[in-house]
Amino acid sequence: MNHQPIEHCGQTLWLLPDKAIYWPARRALLVADVHIGKAASYRALHQPVPRGTTEATLARLDALLEEHKCEQLIVLGDFLHARTARAPATLARLHAWRARHNDLKIVLIRGNHDRNAGDPPVSLGIEVKDEPWVLAPFALQHEPEANPTHPVLAGHVHPVFVLRGKARQRLRLPCFLIDEQVSLLPAFGEFTGGWEITPTSASRVYLAGAGRIWAL
Repeated sequence: MNHQPIEHCGQTLWLLPDKAIYWPARRALLVADVHIGKAASYRALHQPVPRGTTEATLARLDALLEEHKCEQLIVLGDFLHARTARAPATLARLHAWRARHNDLKIVLIRGNHDRNAGDPPVSLGIEVKDEPWVLAPFALQHEPEANPTHPVLAGHVHPVFVLRGKARQRLRLPCFLIDEQVSLLPAFGEFTGGWEITPTSASRVYLAGAGRIWAL
């Protein structure tokens, strides 16, 4: 099995090793913090960073959309990293990717980077919404803030969990944090980093790595 099914708020969700959630009842793929164009933004500041991260991120989306029966892709914020992500080469890659998925509905919940970068070009056919977007039973958001009426699925934090060994080994892995009020998705983008979380006793944590999902 290449996914971890969980029951959450009366829904079956598949946690995917490639840092996404598939929601079978909605035929929806959920990702957070894609940060298209982040590496290019750093290079514009003369920082030495990897090349090819946009292509790698879009290729991973291609693979997930092909593997699962998706009618919609939902991005929980930070689709574009900054205004520099609107460089002609980056937009050309995005339009070529979108052309491969003409029938796919794409919804973006605006995150903090989206507000800075601006909405994606209309030609990409992405529906943009302010948070929260209620898609029962969840409130879909970028910011991990509790909603008064619905459990939240959010991004923004780029959660990672650190495994520590007896010989002071440390392994940082992206993770899903599932909680009654606010649950977090790991950052999907190739060049995003992470923030170490400290789960409570009521939280469920699932680590993603090496093509697998592990329950902590």
